[in-house]
Amino acid sequence: MKPHVAQPLAAALLLALAAPAGARVEDAPALCAVTFSLPARAASPKPKAASPDPPRTAASQGWALLAASLWNETLADVPPENTELLPPEGLATLVQRLSAAGQSEDLGELASFAPEARLAIASLRARPGFADYAAWLQNQLDEIDAADLALKPGPEEPAKTAPAARLARVPYYDFWLGRIAARPRPESAEAFLPSLHAAFVAEGVPPELVWLAETESSFNPRARSPAGARGLFQLMPETARSLGLDLRPDERIHPARSARAAAAYLRHLHGRFGDWPLALAAYNAGESRVARELKRRGAADFAAIARHLPAETRFYVPKVLATVRLRSGVAPENLAAPVPRDS
Repeated sequence: MKPHVAQPLAAALLLALAAPAGARVEDAPALCAVTFSLPARAASPKPKAASPDPPRTAASQGWALLAASLWNETLADVPPENTELLPPEGLATLVQRLSAAGQSEDLGELASFAPEARLAIASLRARPGFADYAAWLQNQLDEIDAADLALKPGPEEPAKTAPAARLARVPYYDFWLGRIAARPRPESAEAFLPSLHAAFVAEGVPPELVWLAETESSFNPRARSPAGARGLFQLMPETARSLGLDLRPDERIHPARSARAAAAYLRHLHGRFGDWPLALAAYNAGESRVARELKRRGAADFAAIARHLPAETRFYVPKVLATVRLRSGVAPENLAAPVPRDS
């Protein structure tokens, strides 16, 4: 959201939902001044440097409490458009809990959020300026619903497609093939595909992987997550900076530049882990988490560690691969390794 259109409601909720990684409650005045064009009440200490490979976790409880405080101080007399919608502090708390569930290994915990997530999406869409967050939460709901269905009798976890092919041994791959097949392509995809393809080819990465953007953002270049990820490929701030993107102005919302950065990151991850399922798992859960589980289990592929990764990642990898297969016609085992990139 641009500073000149930010409203007090936006400030209250975004402080809870979009606090940068490593930010502290005492940094709020400076963040208000920079992000929302609100006057700072006092000088703030410099935030601590973000740790490497930051996980996609939500704002701390302190930020949720700050949002509640701002709501009470500035908006207590402003009735919401719909009394059934969640107030900002309720949204912040929900996102915090949902993020924790996504990082756990318990599918049941993730599945339990379906009713609340639907209400939160309606709440975000009903408030001007929050559609970018609604797009993020809609993708989370997709995985919540999948967790619920996966817990019921029917779909089997091990994929049955091409069992002899190592790269096809991805849990829930067939499950996602069925779900994605029933969906149309995102309407906005066609406008972005030419420039995204060119960016991936320039990095020597299979252009079919541009369909990662459907899973990450539904091809919404302004989509953002409460953890700070943004753009078509939902790059985290530290990752974006390490890949050469500027954050002021935020180049993550530039389709071609963010695509080139995402492709470069995928190239790096494939080089480290050796195949696309593991590279995608690291893209979602972080390199450190994937490397740790591979070492701990003495494993060499995604299927062997999937149960020990976050529930969100367990669904993310097969969802991306199924999307690529259905949108581009290329099966996981046929996705090429990176080639020398253009100079």
